[in-house]
This record gives sequence, C-alpha cells and structure tokens, in this order.
Amino acid sequence: MGRDNYPAKRKTTQRADVTSLAISDAICHAYTPSIYHLPPDWIHSLKQLIAFVSTALVGLNLFLCAALPAAAMTRVIYPLGEVAHDTRYDDVIEILKTALKKTRSTHGDYLCIPSPVLMPKKRFLIELQQPTHSIDIAWNPTSEALESELTPIRIPLRKGLLGYRIALIRREDQVRFDQVNSIEDLKKFTLGQGNGWVDNAIYQAAGIMTLEAQYSQLIKMLAAQRFDFFPRGVSEVESEYQANHLAYPELAIENNLLLYYPFPDYFFFNHADTALKNRIESGLRIMQKDGSFDRIFNKYNLATIQKLKLKQRRLLRLNNPTLPKKTPLNETALWFVPDM
Repeated sequence: MGRDNYPAKRKTTQRADVTSLAISDAICHAYTPSIYHLPPDWIHSLKQLIAFVSTALVGLNLFLCAALPAAAMTRVIYPLGEVAHDTRYDDVIEILKTALKKTRSTHGDYLCIPSPVLMPKKRFLIELQQPTHSIDIAWNPTSEALESELTPIRIPLRKGLLGYRIALIRREDQVRFDQVNSIEDLKKFTLGQGNGWVDNAIYQAAGIMTLEAQYSQLIKMLAAQRFDFFPRGVSEVESEYQANHLAYPELAIENNLLLYYPFPDYFFFNHADTALKNRIESGLRIMQKDGSFDRIFNKYNLATIQKLKLKQRRLLRLNNPTLPKKTPLNETALWFVPDM
C-alpha cells in the first residue's frame, strides 16, 4: 500500500480541456457584446487573434502540467478500534492529527482517516507488520518484543498515565478490596485482561492470576463473577464505567487502590515507513515545545485525574519485566507524576 508520499493522480488532458474552455469563455464574454459594430475584416482578424492566444495558452498549460511534479500527500490510515463507537483513543487520534498539521508547512498536505473495519488490538499490530499493510500506524504500550517487530516513537502518548491503574469491580466487593494493602494481598484476587495485552506479563510476573478474553466481553464477565477486578488506566476507567454502568448496575470504580507500573504507549510503524515515522516525530517534538501536547493531555485527562483523587489512594507498585532498555525514563518532561 502507498503511504508516506501518496501521489495525487494528475489528469493532465482533463486539466487542459477545462483550462481551454475557461479561456475561451472569458475572451468571448469580454468581447462578444462590442465586436460586431466593427468592420467585417476587423472582426475576422480579431477572431483569428483570439483563436491563436487561446491555443497558445492551452499549450502552455499542457507543458506546465507535464513538467511540474504531482503534489505529494501523506496518507495515514489508523485503526478504527476494537469495538463500535470506541472512544478510548480520541486523545491519541487528536495528537496524531495535530502532529500532521504541525508539519504541513515542511512535509506537505495529508489525509488521515480510520481503517474501514474493527479489529482486536493484537490483530492490527500483526497487520502493521505485513509488507502490504492496510494501516499505516498503530499505538500500543511498548515491550521489547514489540519494538523488535515495529518501529516506535519513544514519546509516551499519555505521559505514562496508562501505567496508573484503577480497578473496575463489582460494588459488593468493595469491602474485600478495602483490606488490600500490598501486592501479596492482591494475589487473593483474579483479574481480567484482554487477549495478548502487553501488561498481562506484568501481572503474571507478580503472581496475580490473570484471565484473558476479548475486550468486548470483559465487562460482562466481570459482572458475571468470572473474575474479581478489571484494572484500567486512569484515562480509561471513568469513561468505561459511564458507558457500562446502566447495563451493569453492579459495576463500580474501586475506591482506594492505585496500581502503578512504568507503561508508556507509543506510536508504532512498519520498519519500512521511515518517512512517515520521521514526519510524525517532528510534529510531536513541535507540540512538546509549543505546549499543544500538554494541552491535549489536560483536555482529556485533568478532570478525571482530579475526580479520582489519586493522592488519596494506596499506591501499589509492580515491576514491568517487558520494559525496553531504551525507555526514556530519565526524560522527566515526558512523564506524568501524580502528587501523592
């Protein structure tokens, strides 16, 4: 599939025909009302002149259309989502489109659209690795394995906020979670996660029993007592609760705990798509400097951060054994750190 510089098709002959008609119409409209009071030989000469000028201008237009390069357009197709009306990544899509907009003056125009079909996260990451991939970009929490398969931009899209996790639980179980003060206490519970999610390995390494299923089924399974809690990112938990609590009134946001592990989510690209990767990285760097990156972060996350009262929660830390060595943990400006 074409992607980084997607040439617009030049219809040279059609452009020339349109130009010829425009020229002829303009000349005729300019002169027709006034030329017929002139002597007949003058009229004949003027018509010949009009024909000559029109032909010359059309020839010049044909030459320019053939000589000038076709306008280049960056084509970006991003994943539509895992479920219908998936709004979890509205902030990431806005970051993507803003990065493209910030580089329009240096890299040209762009077309940024979603893929036509829904697919699970694991599937679109596999799709992006293919030589003829149908999507041009994906976003996902990073791991050593993923960075060997795809090329990342090592700028955490949510400033690492995804690593701060608050659980969706059944309301009746809050009294059980009130007794949790350590990771050892948490091992008494079973959690639910999506199939193939990167952080499954984090919970498993900590000794916490993990049940995997399709994302679209996890809320239903939680309500049906298939597992005990569904840890969600701070930027996700409130919107997912609001989207599901009417259908599942037993659902609740756990009151006291805040899990944390370093868990940056990046934009990823096929290894061959270096031009697209470089353009978007340039746009992200511009956004960091002009403040637009932080403005998008605050737009989508600040109210939720305040509502969830992070500093009043018990912080439980987990190690991330999948974290790549090149993770920019020392670049403090890239990371959100709550006031605990």
